Amino acid sequence: MKTMGVIIRSILLILSVYQVSLADSPDNNLYIVNAEQASDQERLAAREIRRYMYLRTGKLVPIIDILPSAGNVIQIGMDKSLEQQQYRLTTVTEKDRKVLHINGGSPVAVLYGAYHFVEKLGIRFYLHGDVIPDEKISFQFPDLDEIHTPLFAKRGIQPFHDFTEGPDWWTLDDYKTYLSQMAKMRMNWIGFHCYPEGGVGPEPLVWIGLPEDIKEDGTVKNSYPSRWASTIGGSWGYEKTKTSEFAAGASLLFPDDDFGSPVTNGFRPIPKTGKASNTVFNRAGNFLNEAFTHGKSLGINIVVGTETPLTIPSTVQKNLKKRGLNPSDPNVVKKLYEGMFSRISKTYPIDYYWLWTPEGWTWSGTKQEQVEATIQDINLALDALNTVGKPFGLATCGWVLGPPNDRSLFDKVLPKEVAISCINRNLGFEWVEPGFANIKDRPQWAIPWMEDDPAMIIPQLWVGRMRKDAADALAYGCTGLMGIHWRTRVLAPNVSALAQAAWDQKKWNPDFGKPYIPPEHPDIEGAIDGRYADFNGVPVAGTESDTVYQTMVYSMENYYLQLSEGDYDLTLQFCELYHKEKGKRIFNVEVQGNILLNEFDIFKEAGFGKALDKTFKRIKVVDGKLNLKFTRMADNPSLAGIIISETTSGTFVRKINCGGNKYRDYDADPGFLNSKKEITRDLAVDDFYRDWALAEFGAEVSQPLAQLFIKLDGGLYTKDINHANLPRPSSWIGGPGGIKVNEKFWEYEKVRYSFFDEMAELRPKVNGAGNLDRFDYWLNSFRYLRAIGEIGCTRGKLDKIMKQIDQTKKDNVKKKLAATALQTRIQLTRQWEKMLTLLLQTVTTPGEMGTVANCEQHVRRNTNAAHFLDLHDEKLKEILGKSLPDIIAPTTNYLGEPRIIVPTQRSQVKVGEQLTIKVILLDNEHLDSAVLNWRPLGQGEYKEIHLKHKARAVYSIILPPAEGDGIEYYIEAIMAGEKKLKWPATAPELNQTVVVL
Repeated sequence: MKTMGVIIRSILLILSVYQVSLADSPDNNLYIVNAEQASDQERLAAREIRRYMYLRTGKLVPIIDILPSAGNVIQIGMDKSLEQQQYRLTTVTEKDRKVLHINGGSPVAVLYGAYHFVEKLGIRFYLHGDVIPDEKISFQFPDLDEIHTPLFAKRGIQPFHDFTEGPDWWTLDDYKTYLSQMAKMRMNWIGFHCYPEGGVGPEPLVWIGLPEDIKEDGTVKNSYPSRWASTIGGSWGYEKTKTSEFAAGASLLFPDDDFGSPVTNGFRPIPKTGKASNTVFNRAGNFLNEAFTHGKSLGINIVVGTETPLTIPSTVQKNLKKRGLNPSDPNVVKKLYEGMFSRISKTYPIDYYWLWTPEGWTWSGTKQEQVEATIQDINLALDALNTVGKPFGLATCGWVLGPPNDRSLFDKVLPKEVAISCINRNLGFEWVEPGFANIKDRPQWAIPWMEDDPAMIIPQLWVGRMRKDAADALAYGCTGLMGIHWRTRVLAPNVSALAQAAWDQKKWNPDFGKPYIPPEHPDIEGAIDGRYADFNGVPVAGTESDTVYQTMVYSMENYYLQLSEGDYDLTLQFCELYHKEKGKRIFNVEVQGNILLNEFDIFKEAGFGKALDKTFKRIKVVDGKLNLKFTRMADNPSLAGIIISETTSGTFVRKINCGGNKYRDYDADPGFLNSKKEITRDLAVDDFYRDWALAEFGAEVSQPLAQLFIKLDGGLYTKDINHANLPRPSSWIGGPGGIKVNEKFWEYEKVRYSFFDEMAELRPKVNGAGNLDRFDYWLNSFRYLRAIGEIGCTRGKLDKIMKQIDQTKKDNVKKKLAATALQTRIQLTRQWEKMLTLLLQTVTTPGEMGTVANCEQHVRRNTNAAHFLDLHDEKLKEILGKSLPDIIAPTTNYLGEPRIIVPTQRSQVKVGEQLTIKVILLDNEHLDSAVLNWRPLGQGEYKEIHLKHKARAVYSIILPPAEGDGIEYYIEAIMAGEKKLKWPATAPELNQTVVVL
């Protein structure tokens, strides 16, 4: 009876939609047909195709469940002959009609096929949202015959916590938005790192405790204080600051002085009681459960984890001791892992728990006992996971693949089902870890950086780098490709490039299909991954060749020289010109696989500034190269010179001035010479930016804009991470994204920003409201970048004047200079207001709101960031003998153009769900009216809902319970002075749309 009812309803549906289809279908006879007993993901695929075809054509294509006898058809369903993640798009002609089959080897693969088809309509997907071209098109039924298989089984992102720009500030709607967008980009993996106690942690992502402290529903009875970043929380140099004190109207973005994650509302900066601590963890559990469940429904693998060896929070340690348990006992640590894993399995769904190895393994060396402690801890976690029934898998990750002496060590000591992964070294400026090539028959995930935190507050264009890393990961045999990041929209090109590279590399990867073959006889000479230092002018005792000992190579893992077969005497030359006590720099030196210097400390043996030579006899070379391997124990290995002579004849062979140029009879360091050459870090990006610019800005300006972005993308590979094609006036200064003080004159420095003028000249040629809106986003992003460069020069000018004041003893001269300094200081304030105003013109996502907080909390106020505005105020006040004028303080008034901001743009909701939309109406003027207009997708009259004011410029709207296939909406606001605004910019022709699941 149930089956008959379905058939009758389907027949009635066909009869009803057939009447509608004559008017609504693009060619008057087009249908979208679901598979029999379609899964939720297959039904979503059908609705997504209907939604996006409506946005491109203005026509609503009927969705039916039974194949009609006539009419063109887009038919959706599974094909079990395909692999799990494969999908196929095939057009066939049946009698007098065409049928486009969108098939997948699984329901989620069907969904991938649907989104790929949508991209063929000119639509592009990014984490922050969709790009829909302005112009409507007439749908032409495509002739397709293609099959798609991912190059990597796991593809996705690793959003990093601990800064306001990242997931610390994501709401539940933000998580759902980004997870939905990931599926559109055919990604299926998201991972989160959790910092332990100390520094910025502990974070509430993962609870640490015993099994008996968990209730049956997964809530916890005992816990400890935890936090995510907030405006009053302090994180990596972010000073506690009320948002009302933010300059240039930035406070209007925030409803409260205390802003952060909804999970920690009422308990910031950190919970003060045990009950409050429990509340935060239980909120986090519910929050993550709903977010991760949504991700799982879209086929996304979820990964969370902590650092290893496990850092046990101090509160937990006290509770353990009260129970007579020793926190250092491995059995107790195993019990804690059992509690952690049990709580996760009861609270939120994940696929892997990963353990992050010590960060010091990349920044410094490690001792064998530290490696052993890490391996023991991982094995305890494995035992605990087995004890609780293996509800998920285990993985390792870290800032490097493994310890310095053996990057692939974990492959030798861990079971093959354990996944191994790492991020790229040197903030992503280094290539993917070659050690992946030595790992076989296990999951291995490469995680390139899609942005680096030293330049957190500025745009970063790394499409070519993403392609290079994806190509290397494929050649090394990696099974996963993910990107680490904090922000979303400003990284759109990078994210898109990495997502595409996980599926197809044929067009731009010159080595596609070629496995990596390690060179047996590398033709390179010099340091691998080394850096170079020059202590010119620092005297060196014990030698007449100061220059040799004043230059050095450091931070290297290997140093190669080409030599013919034979026995050689080898002298290694050292000098400590940085550290001034023993124990600061310790390293091992292996030559041809034999350790010749063990836990070597230059200062301990020679002191500061004294030449130290170590000679070794009869070093055998049999394979054409001399291989020196350096292993860090504390800080970086360092080498000043090399002397090589034949053992039997004593004939001089070669002298190398490590880290320097040719000097007397010493040859220049070959690696140092290579570092001066232009070595690209990137693969070609021309095709990417041609497509991207066309979708973003329209055909009229796509060609010149593509060329502009091609020119700005990537940069040369040097040991200087600042050597990028796009200017980098930002660096890590007491925290992420400080502004670099630049003592160069802005009149000369601004030439580096001439690309902005190139772009600005194209603005009059941009057609279409959406194209112009996206153009202005990037134009304002570059205008803001240029303002950072300018204010850095102004601060440099102020610093120079203050140095002159310090160098003079005449009071009248001091006062005259101070007066000049005061004017420069006032100029600095006005430029800060301008810079922040430009930043506010780019705010469209939570990540950009986080950048605003970074500028105000960290760059402006943090002591280690040199108090960018007011560092010299007290000295000026003292010299001038009076208080500084009020105009020295930035205004809190908004100085920019009025804007409507919708920072979170969900595109999928469940049936019955009431979607809450946050709206920021950014303006100092009085708001006359603001309404949201909505209707079922493409049908009927719009209904109005008035925005509800929360605080400052923040409003919200709650839509009625979701029903039907979807809705569309747009927002209108009228400010004082009759300023009419609408969002999205293309409304009401192209509105924001939402599919109902």
